[in-house]
Amino acid sequence: MIDQDIIDACRKNDRRAQEKMYEWYYVKLMPTCMRYHRNEEDARGILNLGFVKICKNLDKIKPNTPFEAWVRRITINTIIDEFRKNKNYIQLVDSKETDRELEIHVKTVENSVWSKLEMDVLMGMLKKLPDISRKVFNLYVIDGYTHKEIGNLLDISDGTSKWHLSNARKLLREMVNKLKMSENREMWV
Repeated sequence: MIDQDIIDACRKNDRRAQEKMYEWYYVKLMPTCMRYHRNEEDARGILNLGFVKICKNLDKIKPNTPFEAWVRRITINTIIDEFRKNKNYIQLVDSKETDRELEIHVKTVENSVWSKLEMDVLMGMLKKLPDISRKVFNLYVIDGYTHKEIGNLLDISDGTSKWHLSNARKLLREMVNKLKMSENREMWV
């Protein structure tokens, strides 16, 4: 947990305090940024943008607001803001999918398989997802947003958000199945 004295010193632009806060911030939030970006450089860039926003807005934090929750929210909002700026470069799936199409893809991955995966394997799988599907998956499954909120944040329809979640689950399920098959082959070799 970050010390209140460090936060107060950061408000006064104390460079040493900002360095300590950055070190704390980096350890806590780099994994979040990595979930949304395929490479460390892009994730670090977003992390740095978020850190600048945090330093500029320290005076705006309300009393009794948990600092870690506040910085996490700013980081996620920064990720979303950058996505919005760059969304012209990202190919979006047409939002004309039907409920029937969603039902076909909505099977979930077995919990027992997830519990066996190491975090780095899971992170590697997430990085292989298409950008928009990965963002929707992270926002819905990991960060707890609703499809309506995701739709508003990413400027897509609720249905498109559901489709991307379904697509991400389907692709992850396929990756897990391939992993299981390769492990089974190794057992018999």
